[in-house]
Amino acid sequence: MNIIKKLNMLFILALNLFSAKSGEDKKIPVGGQAVIEGVLMKGKNLWGLAVRRPSGEIFTDKWTNSSRTEKMPYKLPFIRGVVVMCEMMAVGFRALSKSAEVALEEEEEKLTFKDILLAVALAIFAVGGLFIALPLWIAGHMATEQLYINVIEGILRAVIFIAYVAIIGLWPDIREVFRYHGAEHKTINAFEKEMQMTPENIMKCSRIHPRCGTSFLLIAVIVSIIIFSPVKVLIAGESFTLQVLARIILIPLVIGISYEIIKLASNSGKIGLCLISPFLTLQYLTTREPNINQAEVALTSLDVALEGSLLS
Repeated sequence: MNIIKKLNMLFILALNLFSAKSGEDKKIPVGGQAVIEGVLMKGKNLWGLAVRRPSGEIFTDKWTNSSRTEKMPYKLPFIRGVVVMCEMMAVGFRALSKSAEVALEEEEEKLTFKDILLAVALAIFAVGGLFIALPLWIAGHMATEQLYINVIEGILRAVIFIAYVAIIGLWPDIREVFRYHGAEHKTINAFEKEMQMTPENIMKCSRIHPRCGTSFLLIAVIVSIIIFSPVKVLIAGESFTLQVLARIILIPLVIGISYEIIKLASNSGKIGLCLISPFLTLQYLTTREPNINQAEVALTSLDVALEGSLLS
């Protein structure tokens, strides 16, 4: 495989570890994520994948949607958020591998287990290195008061994450995935507004959606300031490595709390939307305006996920 193509695919995989989005909602269990030249959608019973072939045709695939969050203890608050994130990551790996194979029309483009391990390593490096160790190290050199260190660390974490997303968005292949991300959001918005589901109507909708994982991540930054602060006090004076490891260990707790905040906000109507609206602005970086052909792919994906109920 061409090394540039593989790196692009691995960046997309690593990004999906951060931006995977749950489709849970009180009324309509729909969600999804962008893949290479396509969209993956989650319906009540099925996952639906649609990918644009180089010939222009739309390839589709589907598989059963089953989640551990329907069973105890996985459906308990704060636990279910971590479970949902892990499930979305696993499904994302499968969908991205298939989309790479279809969109590039080369069997060798299929992501291997080694590629997946490399993507996970990139994600761990990004979380542990860029978003935890680096802010902690810089904050420790900028202030001495514990309160100031905690606040500076949190602000730096947010700035570094936003810069990371902005920079990889300059890469043409990633930018194309962001356009499909926009198409996914527009399609879900059209569906939730009960509009007639056509590519033309989808294009009229917003590319911003309140349940998007990128908004979740900014909320996670705020939550991390609260969660990490007492830990910083308890292990003050310990080695830098121990302080980093302590934060990594607490990431599942941060994810669980952040998930509950997003879930509560998305189920609280206009009030919840107003509360999280400042966090939605990050989606202007992780989405781009799609074209009508990309909207068609997203609509096809949702139709497959909903067992053909939209376009029949």
